[in-house]
Amino acid sequence: MGILMVFEYILDPLHYSFMVRSLIVATLVGLMLPLLGAYVINRNLAFMGDALAHASLPSLVLGLLIGTSIFIAAIPAAIIVAVLVAYIFNKSDISEDTAVGIIFSSLFALGLILLSIYDEISFSLEDLLLGQLLAVSHADVLVTIYLTLLVIITLLIMHKQFLFSSFDPFGAKVMGLKVDLLNYLFLIILSLAIIGSLQSVGVVLVLSMLITPAATSKLLVSSFSGSMILGSAFGVMSAVTGLYVSYYLNFPSGPSMALTSTCVFVIVWVSGRILKYGQINK
Repeated sequence: MGILMVFEYILDPLHYSFMVRSLIVATLVGLMLPLLGAYVINRNLAFMGDALAHASLPSLVLGLLIGTSIFIAAIPAAIIVAVLVAYIFNKSDISEDTAVGIIFSSLFALGLILLSIYDEISFSLEDLLLGQLLAVSHADVLVTIYLTLLVIITLLIMHKQFLFSSFDPFGAKVMGLKVDLLNYLFLIILSLAIIGSLQSVGVVLVLSMLITPAATSKLLVSSFSGSMILGSAFGVMSAVTGLYVSYYLNFPSGPSMALTSTCVFVIVWVSGRILKYGQINK
């Protein structure tokens, strides 16, 4: 009886087409972001991930004004911001954190001003900041699928180059790798993944799904590839669980996914500390 009830809880939301679309997008976001999150943690680019999400706000508003998908509107802007930050960092004495801070704060402020000017925009600021996963369309699902495939294929092809340039950029240059070009490419892929996740978890919470599952996996495995795979597993589990929590408890979907990811991290971290304490006291 208990098993049947569990199946009923799992299958009941799937009677609604909007939940099926949301589940597909949540799964893809949970898969895609932690793959890149492993590199982001290794490269100390967490601030960059947050900045790319915030800097996309003006393009999201523009997309809403012209009536196109916010994904389609934000993709070119995110690529431009990623390239601009990398260019400023490579060609000037300004530190990367400083360049990122200047660009993302300015563009985010511009987006907020545009939202205040154009009252006809039906999309609320809360939806932009926290996500609106339950409102994804068929087009949004397709765009997320394409972006996820692009991210996975790029990482399969460029994994060794990204990894080498991350751990030893000087050695990579000596070996003939174009480290600057690899950095540009990685930031572009990261920006696309973030844009593909904005409608799920929003501008504010995208960093949680990018970093937390990857950080959780690093508590359990030491190999980089293993942490990528396990991080994606944690990401998918957190995204899907958070979506079901939001459905049954009437919570906002984006915060539910982000908080579930944090709960998984805390459980793994506390369990590890307890096991370590037990081994020391044997």
